[in-house]
Amino acid sequence: MAPVEWRTSDSLVAYDEAVADMESAAAAIAGGHAAERVWLLEHPPLYTAGTSANSADVLDARFPVHATGRGGQMTYHGPGQRVAYVMLDLKRRGPDVRRFVATLEEWIIRTLAAFNVRGERREDRIGVWVRRPDKGAGYEDKIAAIGIRVKQWVTLHGMALNVEPDLSHFAGIVPCGVNEQKYGVASLSDLGIPVSLTEVDMILRREFEALFGATADQAVARTEKDPPSAPSKRSAAVPSR
Repeated sequence: MAPVEWRTSDSLVAYDEAVADMESAAAAIAGGHAAERVWLLEHPPLYTAGTSANSADVLDARFPVHATGRGGQMTYHGPGQRVAYVMLDLKRRGPDVRRFVATLEEWIIRTLAAFNVRGERREDRIGVWVRRPDKGAGYEDKIAAIGIRVKQWVTLHGMALNVEPDLSHFAGIVPCGVNEQKYGVASLSDLGIPVSLTEVDMILRREFEALFGATADQAVARTEKDPPSAPSKRSAAVPSR
């Protein structure tokens, strides 16, 4: 299997721009015109509503709310949060969505373990959680959210790991529909682990390769500040990556 293209954006990426790019790339992958891809990025502050979202879970729409085709409910994205959009071809890897989601969870758990943080799954709650005995008995915080879509057996969207976002921004919504007082939101910074996105990215890539296979830097990389080059006649019909 060819290496998965690995792309990292250094500047904030608008949500609509990211979704359009991801949809285009997924279509190209499904058509056999492009390699699988992982895209690491940050968004400006915003909320996204998954296919199971309840409008009542928006408590204070202080940031734009985007409807999205991923599964799940309401979530927040913003600076200091590492979003990973994962576009893999499950036709080749095995058409098992549950296994794919479980492997995403394992990817996050292994990444957290590298920073001496124990991330855990919960049968009744989506995402990856950390226990917070410092807050009280039975208290737990979500440190990473997962929400995916599968189109023509190619995955879209992915996961969001809280590294050092402004956690007060989560107060504008009921994150993922979980509103019990003992369940909150955490970040690596909140847990007392001062780690940079660059350091997290290194571990994410290492653990991704252990679970999903080899990666390679995207062959034609451009930042959001660079103008797109004019397509050649040969590649004009291929969706942009």
